[in-house]
Amino acid sequence: MKEIYTPKTFSIPELAGIGKINIEEHLKLYKGYVTNTNLIINKIEEYEKDREGNAYVLGELHRRFAFEFDGMRNHEYYFASFEGGKKEINTNGELYKSIEKEWGSFENWLTQYKGMAMTRGVGWVILYNDKQTGRLMNQWVDEQHLGHLTGLSPVLCLDMWEHAYVYDYPTSEKKKYIEAFFENLNWNAAEKNYEL
Repeated sequence: MKEIYTPKTFSIPELAGIGKINIEEHLKLYKGYVTNTNLIINKIEEYEKDREGNAYVLGELHRRFAFEFDGMRNHEYYFASFEGGKKEINTNGELYKSIEKEWGSFENWLTQYKGMAMTRGVGWVILYNDKQTGRLMNQWVDEQHLGHLTGLSPVLCLDMWEHAYVYDYPTSEKKKYIEAFFENLNWNAAEKNYEL
């Protein structure tokens, strides 16, 4: 199998409220997305040799590709948010100023973002940067791929699948996991994403 993508490694310190086992198991799941992304690319190449005869299978592979690929990328943003340990947002930085401009205050944004994270079902809460308009947007993304906003750049990605917190909290206590995410967040990662 041709390996187009390789799993990234992340230097994640011990986290408050998110246990080592949860991170280890979560990283295994991430590696599965990378493996499946490569597998689908290879299978598409193989089945393309008889496009007509494999039309149905190719259609399903193309549909599945978005799930696996976005699962890979979403997790790369997520895990990068913990690297280097907790760092507060730079209140003099451009990201902070843009959040305040969009929502009136950082606290207003944070309340909306955390509220969105409580959405029933599995998915992601993503803070996006729309470079065409200079606006920031919060968005719920179902599963890994349904609801991504075309042309917008992810700034901050919060995984709200149960696998992100199941070893630490029951599903009825996912609010504690949301708080733990922000307790451990290295805002430098989000600020770099905003500048890209």
